[in-house]
Amino acid sequence: MLTLKILLITLLSGTTAQGIKVISYYIEHKKINFKRFFETGGMPSSHSSTSSTLTTLVGFYGGFDSLYFSIAAFFSFVIMYDAAGLRRAAGKQAMVLNKIVEDFQIEHKFKEKRLMEFLGHTPIEVFFGALLGVLIAIVFK
Repeated sequence: MLTLKILLITLLSGTTAQGIKVISYYIEHKKINFKRFFETGGMPSSHSSTSSTLTTLVGFYGGFDSLYFSIAAFFSFVIMYDAAGLRRAAGKQAMVLNKIVEDFQIEHKFKEKRLMEFLGHTPIEVFFGALLGVLIAIVFK
């Protein structure tokens, strides 16, 4: 039963982070965009939120000095590093490619679709995602 509780709280964390993205989009653009719930990137990082929730709960229930906590913490750091590093770089490359495609479309009637630019996170989005995850773990443990 404990493993189900940990799983559900972790899922709640990711759902909350994605829900915040929908709400912040509404506040900024004055319209609802449910696509933001399923898209990557943005504030806060749901990858950071879910991984930090899971890691914190493993620490609470298994001990912060346990092998399981060490494994969860290691993978959380990898996930957060990837979100702020590699995926962010891929998003920046997508922005440049989209600009090239736009310029080419004007001159040559090129019909290629735009690439998704919201792939990664800024370090602050990762930080607040991790903070949200820890807070959710503390509240719902």
